[in-house]
Amino acid sequence: MLAALSLLWGGSFFFVAVALRGFPPYTLVALRVGLAAGCLLLVLRLSGLKLPRGRWPWLAFVGMGLLNNAIPFSLIVWGQTQIASGLAAVLNATSPLATVLVAHLCTRDERMSLNRIAVVLIGLLGVSVMLGRAAPTGPMGSMLAQLACLGAALSYACASVFGRRFARLGIAPLQGAAGQLLASSALLLPIALLVDRPWGLAMPGPQVWAAVAALALLSTALAYVLYFRLLRTAGAVNLQLVTFLIPVSAILLGVLVLGERLAANQLAGMALIAAGLVAIDGWVTRLVRVSAPPRA
Repeated sequence: MLAALSLLWGGSFFFVAVALRGFPPYTLVALRVGLAAGCLLLVLRLSGLKLPRGRWPWLAFVGMGLLNNAIPFSLIVWGQTQIASGLAAVLNATSPLATVLVAHLCTRDERMSLNRIAVVLIGLLGVSVMLGRAAPTGPMGSMLAQLACLGAALSYACASVFGRRFARLGIAPLQGAAGQLLASSALLLPIALLVDRPWGLAMPGPQVWAAVAALALLSTALAYVLYFRLLRTAGAVNLQLVTFLIPVSAILLGVLVLGERLAANQLAGMALIAAGLVAIDGWVTRLVRVSAPPRA
């Protein structure tokens, strides 16, 4: 599921880059969450499930919609108007480090540990190697765009910890995905209407609409069903490790779909990321314990 989620979210940066040719940022984000919410509400109806009622579930949906959709989607899409989609994906890979810190401060069962820090540092090193010469440099507009992507990563980290309450409220993954997307749609639609005035836009071409559909149905609706299932079974920190795989998925999609070539630094970065994911099982901690001198 982690690999499938990375493929869905890795493709989202490509879909956003295509969709931005026909839609301004807030309109695109509103379309993304609105279409995804409609799709999941239909799936809920066909599955015989309903959205929960009551104040606490809907407060959780609104909070999750802000932290997991409205804020990070807007920041990333705006950032991609200034920087390349590959760099945006790489900056997004700082989410696990932020999640380790947020989970340590806000939870009791996902505290910071040597093994988790090692996993995050190895993964960040792999992402840095993959980035290569495309290090964050450039004019102020570019720097602000990079900071926006980093802000989105922090928002995702907060969302992954906040979303743990859905299991305690008895909300199923499909219900959680549909509820947060419905809440974020209600938050983003007025902003898109006020800022972008979409009724005055030219009609986009079929490629743009295809990218919007893929972004909404695959990279959002289906992805968030997997997201909430992983959050329930793997925890917040392990879930955010998917962001290490997103640059890998984006590069592999470029190789398989666009005929691009893999560079040596990309292969080395993938190897480091793979080592970081293997380290999840605790071999780093065991190695330190074995090599440490015995106490007198």
